[in-house]
Amino acid sequence: MDKPSVDAFGSRRSTLRGPNGAVATSQPLAAQAGIRTLQDGGNAFDAAVATAAALNVVEPTSTGLGGDAFMLYKRADGEVGAMRACGGAPADATRQKVREAVADGQGVDPSEAEMPRTGAHAVTVPGTARGWEATVEEFGRLSLGDVLQPAIRYATEGYPVTEVIADAWTQGEDLFEDAHARQQYLVDGERAPEPGETVRLETLGESLQAIAEEGADVFYEGYIAEAIAEEVQSHGGFLSVEDLANFEVEFPDPVSTTYGDSEVYELPPNNQGLIALEALNIAEELGAADYDADSAARVHYLAEAMKRAFHDGHRYITDPDFEEIPPLGSKEWARERAESVGETASDVSFGVPDSHAEDADTVLLCVGDDEGNVVSFINSRFAGFGSGLVAGETGIALQNRGASFSLDADHPNRLEPEKRPFHTLIPGILKRGDEDWSAFGVMGGYMQPQGHLQTLVGMLDDDLTLQEALDRPRWRYREDGRLAVEARMPTDVQNGLRRRGHDLEVLLPGMFGGAQVVRNKSGSLSGATEPRKDGTAAVW
Repeated sequence: MDKPSVDAFGSRRSTLRGPNGAVATSQPLAAQAGIRTLQDGGNAFDAAVATAAALNVVEPTSTGLGGDAFMLYKRADGEVGAMRACGGAPADATRQKVREAVADGQGVDPSEAEMPRTGAHAVTVPGTARGWEATVEEFGRLSLGDVLQPAIRYATEGYPVTEVIADAWTQGEDLFEDAHARQQYLVDGERAPEPGETVRLETLGESLQAIAEEGADVFYEGYIAEAIAEEVQSHGGFLSVEDLANFEVEFPDPVSTTYGDSEVYELPPNNQGLIALEALNIAEELGAADYDADSAARVHYLAEAMKRAFHDGHRYITDPDFEEIPPLGSKEWARERAESVGETASDVSFGVPDSHAEDADTVLLCVGDDEGNVVSFINSRFAGFGSGLVAGETGIALQNRGASFSLDADHPNRLEPEKRPFHTLIPGILKRGDEDWSAFGVMGGYMQPQGHLQTLVGMLDDDLTLQEALDRPRWRYREDGRLAVEARMPTDVQNGLRRRGHDLEVLLPGMFGGAQVVRNKSGSLSGATEPRKDGTAAVW
C-alpha cells in the first residue's frame, strides 16, 4: 500500500463522505447533535445552531452563551451571506471611567492603567443567543426550542469529559473566584473534572431551557439580562440591562477575493477577515505556489505575506462605525505590499492590538446539507471561560472580548461607548465553481487567518484532500516576531527557514489552531476535521 501523501498527525483518516449531510466540529457529542438535527428534518442552519449550542455544554472551556457568534453561508439558491452577533462596550464605559475603575486594582496612576484581560471591564454585550435565534428564524426549518434540545439534555443528564477538554478546564481553577462560579463549573467548587468524569451543568441547562421556551428575549430583556447586569455591576463594571436590550444581530455583506480560479469569502471588519484576504493576495502576487509544497521557500513567502497582512490589519481594522478602513483585501494593496518581501526574513511589526488574542479559545463548526446549503459558524468567549464572571445562578460564563480594546486615545481600537471590539473570529466560505462550495475555518485567535491561508493553499495549490490539508504540519507567525513550527515540520524545511533568517520556535500541536471543513461538490458531501483537538467529522 502506498504511503499517504501527507504524514497525518496521529491518524490516517480519510475525508468522510455522505449523501445527505455533513458536520465537522471539535467535539464528537456536538457533531452528533448536528447530524441528529439534520435527520430530524432540519437544514444546515438548524444543525449549525444545534451543534453550537451543544458545544456550549460539552466544550464549555471554549464557548458559551456569554460570548459572540458569527456565520458565513452559501444557501441552496446561491446566495452568499454573513451573520454577525457581536455586542459592543457598555454605553457608560468611557476610557476615563474605566481607567479610574481599574487603576486601583492594577496599583497604578489612572494615566498608566491598561485595559484588563479579565474581570467586569472586559465584558462586552454577548451576541450568541440572538445570533442563534436569528439564524434559525431567518434560514432554518425548525424552531429555536427544537434545536436547543440536544444541548439541554447534555447539560441536565450529563456527559463524560474528554482528555483535551479536561486539561483546558483546569484554567477555571484559578480564574473563577466567586463561590457561585466555582460551584457551577468546578467539581465540589474546587477542581476541574477528570477525563471520563461525568459532568452536569444544570444551571446552564435551565438557562437554555428558558431560551428554548421564551426565545432570546429572556436573555436580553428578562431575568437572565438582569443577572448578567447585576453580576458585572457588582464587580465594578458598567454593563446594564439597557445595553443588553438594545443589542441587534447584523447581516453584513461578506468581503472576498479571488485566488487562482477560486473565490474566498470572509467577514468584514470588525473581524480580521481582511487579514486572511490580504495574505492570500500577497502570496499570489509573490508566486508562493510556484515553490515546492514542502520547501522552506514556500513557507518563507507565505509567512512574509502573513506578516504584512497582520501589520496592516492590526493597524487599521476596527469597528467601521468609528473609523474608515483602507482596502486591505484588494489586489492593488497586495501588489504594493509584496514589493517589500525579499528572500530573507523581514522585521515587520505585528502592529496593533497587542498579544491578548494570540492564544484565544474558540469553537468552529461547518455543516452541509443535501439541499446545497453550506454553513461555517464560529462561537467564542475569547479566552477560555472568558472574564471569570458567571452571571448569578444562570450558569452563563461571560466573555472577556473587551480585552481587545485599548485605553490609549490614539489606538485605532481605543475603547469607546457602544463600540464593538476587534474580533478574531472568521468563518470562511470557498467557491471553486458554481457547483463546488466549501465551508471552512480554523479557530484559535491570531492562528485563524494563518490557518485559513495554509488550509486554502493546501487544497487549492497542492490539490490535497480535505483531511490531508488539515493534517499537514503548520507554522504560525507569533506576536513576538518569531516563526513557530510544529515538530513534525521536516528538518530540512526548519533548517532552510533558519538560513533565511527566521527566528524559529518549535511548539506543541495545541498551538496551531483547530480546523474544520465541509464541502458540497455537485451534490456530493464530504467533511474533514482537526487532528490536534477532539475533532469529529460526521456524515449521514
